[in-house]
Amino acid sequence: MIDTKWRGAYQTYLIEPLLKKKWIQDRSPTTFTLAGLFLSLLIAALLPLGHPLLAFGCLVFSGFFDTLDGSLARYLKQDSPMGAALDICSDRLAEFAILLSLYLVSPQQRGLLCLLSLGSILFCITTFLVVGIFTQNETKKSFYYSIGLIERSEAFVFFGAMILFPEAFLILATTFSSLVFLTGTLRLKQFVKNFSTEVESP
Repeated sequence: MIDTKWRGAYQTYLIEPLLKKKWIQDRSPTTFTLAGLFLSLLIAALLPLGHPLLAFGCLVFSGFFDTLDGSLARYLKQDSPMGAALDICSDRLAEFAILLSLYLVSPQQRGLLCLLSLGSILFCITTFLVVGIFTQNETKKSFYYSIGLIERSEAFVFFGAMILFPEAFLILATTFSSLVFLTGTLRLKQFVKNFSTEVESP
């Protein structure tokens, strides 16, 4: 939702000016992918040790690098299946590291909700990839991108709120996992509907 509504302005006013900078162009898109992953992994150490502000800063820059790497790859015409695969795998590792950090803050109290959040992400990304495999890609991305109720920006907003407001973790994690499950369910329902229509068409 956030990506769909605000990505154009974000891309125009923040990302595109950076893409014209030589010091950005001199770096490989993979560099930013790995930098974002490293910052996400760092959260798993910072948050349990009691550094929520540093963890939140890592989260923000991790999300920023995640948008910069693909844009840079397309700008330099270096986008490739390998780059897309690395990006997807890095995203999942990043989400795992963030959930692990949230779990380690209080394992006994947060264990079940972190497990539910992880399960909801697993289900949602599965529906995302399945729909992408069987839907013709007409976008600028390396694969078909199906819009969902909860996308990566919304997920990072929830993660940031969970980091900064630990007292609200119960309601935030419950809401997050519920919305992610709903996103996957709606995506799968729409895909089945579209696929059935195509099969029935003469």
